[in-house]
Amino acid sequence: MEYPRTLRDLKAARYETLSVKDELRLNLIRKLRSREKLFPGIVGYDETVIPQLVNAILSRHNVILLGLRGQAKSRIIRQLTGLLDERIPIIAGSEVNDDPFRPISAYGRQMLSHNGDLTPIEWINRDSRFVEKLATPDVTVADIIGDVDPIKAAKGGHLLSDELTIHFGLLPRANRGIFAINELPDLAGKIQVGLFNIMQEGDVQIKGYPIRLPLDVMLVFSANPEDYTARGKIITPLKDRIGSEIMTHYPKEVATSVQITKQEAWTNRFTDPNRIVISEFIREVVEQIAFEARDDSHIDKHSGVSQRLPITVMESVVSNAERRALITGDERIVPRVADIYAAIPSITGKMELEYEGEQLGANRIAKDLIKRAAGEIFGGYFVGIDFSRAVKWFDEGNKILLADTASAEECVGLLEAVPELIETALIPFEFGRNDLGQLVAACEFVLEGLYAENKISRNEEGGYAAATKAKKDRRGMIYDDLTETGKYS
Repeated sequence: MEYPRTLRDLKAARYETLSVKDELRLNLIRKLRSREKLFPGIVGYDETVIPQLVNAILSRHNVILLGLRGQAKSRIIRQLTGLLDERIPIIAGSEVNDDPFRPISAYGRQMLSHNGDLTPIEWINRDSRFVEKLATPDVTVADIIGDVDPIKAAKGGHLLSDELTIHFGLLPRANRGIFAINELPDLAGKIQVGLFNIMQEGDVQIKGYPIRLPLDVMLVFSANPEDYTARGKIITPLKDRIGSEIMTHYPKEVATSVQITKQEAWTNRFTDPNRIVISEFIREVVEQIAFEARDDSHIDKHSGVSQRLPITVMESVVSNAERRALITGDERIVPRVADIYAAIPSITGKMELEYEGEQLGANRIAKDLIKRAAGEIFGGYFVGIDFSRAVKWFDEGNKILLADTASAEECVGLLEAVPELIETALIPFEFGRNDLGQLVAACEFVLEGLYAENKISRNEEGGYAAATKAKKDRRGMIYDDLTETGKYS
């Protein structure tokens, strides 16, 4: 498509410019009518966050997304560009995307005055109309609004008070587009004052020189609730000028969380998609770890437990299963519970602990989270199924060690010694005895579930044995078995 290259051509094409908020609104209306997906890849917000955001855009509001870390705030903000027109015209060479019909800068007005209908036009795409800044305490007015540039003054022979000497900051450069600031409370108060002044009146002072910049911009902010008191706050006049405050949240169901991790985790590592087989119960245990962590009193709830936790854990789980396959020569990579324990380093770094949690230690808490998560998912798969014969076998003094480097064939040989374990473990699943990888994963899942119910015990090496009488009596208590030194009970 050939785009008009002068103001005369633009007028001949009967092009009409819209304000950016009207543009977003109209494109959103078109997408809603055609039933298009508004925010691809955003999962779990269809009934909560997205309707609120749609209402804000239809209302032409500036928006703040308020939520804990790892709740897709930045991704949502960046996807707003999909609601902009594919291209818009600007006066060629303009730093602030001057509208050819209504320029706001001295440069744009000068170009229009000198060239008239022959004013050259450039077309910029939607991605060039998005400006994003991470708020930090060292951000200055010059960064956001602008500053006088002595070099411009010297080269052009201008007085320092001349508007042509201004080096524009990020906000004016976002004119006719979207300007996003992440972690808004970290922005110094004087910068926030500059923001609400230009939002409301279009006035700004640069080095004491007052100019008017009636910017056409949609402002979108993000913030973490803990930052309101921990590192800073949003000043009241700025907050008052933000039209909609939208609360984000973590996934409310394990199934939603599984869907997000499937989308985000790097698990498809081979050209053959059948080489990696991740059982659904393994996925659910990994997700349940995050749910358990968010409810754990030893973990700081104000900081939150990011959705990045199950994503990185799943990647580590697959990597440990891949390592085992490389050692044993197994063709297929099938993760199991032992691989989740091997992924503890991907858990500990994602949690901010309270004082009591610090005393217990991140490793101990991570192990307990895995235990509780496995127990929760185990109950959903094996409710009402009797494992008394297997438990009795352990009570008689028998033990089994399923090392995370043992091959599937080797593990099956050990598991066959446990009465009825293999047959019972297969009940909820469609695969059979010939699928050794998933068979071992299912049996180890059962053993971990029995361990979570304190019917048997587990040591550091992945060995299962009889539970002590005291632990059986304290069924359901937290951390009661985390003092094991690696030896069987």
